Amino acid sequence: MLKTISIVTFLVVFSAQNLLAQPAERRITRSEYINQWKSEAVRHMHEYGIPASITLAQGILESGDGNSALARYANNHFGIKCHNWNGPGYYADDDAKNECFRKYHSAEESYRDHSDFLRTRKRYAFLFDLKSNDYKGWAKGLKQAGYATNPRYPQLLIKLIEDYDLAQYDKLKKVPSHTPVSTPPTISKLARHEIKVHDNDIKYVIVKKGDTFNKIAGEFDMRLWQIFKYNDLNKSDVVQPGDVIYLQPKRGKAKVKYHTVKEGDTMRDISQKYGVKLKSLYKKNNMRIGTEPNVGQQLSLKRRVKI
Repeated sequence: MLKTISIVTFLVVFSAQNLLAQPAERRITRSEYINQWKSEAVRHMHEYGIPASITLAQGILESGDGNSALARYANNHFGIKCHNWNGPGYYADDDAKNECFRKYHSAEESYRDHSDFLRTRKRYAFLFDLKSNDYKGWAKGLKQAGYATNPRYPQLLIKLIEDYDLAQYDKLKKVPSHTPVSTPPTISKLARHEIKVHDNDIKYVIVKKGDTFNKIAGEFDMRLWQIFKYNDLNKSDVVQPGDVIYLQPKRGKAKVKYHTVKEGDTMRDISQKYGVKLKSLYKKNNMRIGTEPNVGQQLSLKRRVKI
């Protein structure tokens, strides 16, 4: 599971990252998240015996109300990792670096897999002897069974359930109706650009005719320096249609190991292509900053070349 941390630490880290690295997108509110998923939680309660309040509280906590990178990019709302999993994976740092989390085609699939996960694992079997409305017993039992490492996990779940009256859904005999709330759009009402996600898990846009750095920064509520820094640009550079402009910092390494240099390739071109920081690319290949590679040269994109 995703390693849950204290609320204070989470908010500080999350806020700092978003201020510096995230383009402006509408976030799902907690009430919207509850309304979106209450029906699914009740449906699974009747089918599997898991309290709807527990499913909702775990979804809220593990996915940040559906706004976490894992929820947005992998549709994973419960932090379930790739153990005994044959499907696609999403890689992120957690208890260890670059851990594999299950990646789903839809959030509904994540909810279904969460219920299957609890129902089919022996270590959670004792929970199904509890009443389906015993959310406190379930919250404590999940921690006892090792779902999360945070010692305050039960208290966090119970507080969510009681603060937002999620226990009301444990009493429902039928699935409630709801007003669908879509995943936060990647295109704002005023946006000219579709936000795409690079294979290296970085948001970017494609430059259109008439774009300037100022216009792109303004569209996504970013500072001009962020556009320059995230894309290894200088103030004297000119944006061209078709260029990739990252809206978040590039990574320290790529998903692939090597790139063979072709005619016309520059270090920045390669940096942009793979979403790798330019300085990291120079460092990995023991090259002096400002120099360019030779045609046919094999550049390392993940590990530093040994001399």
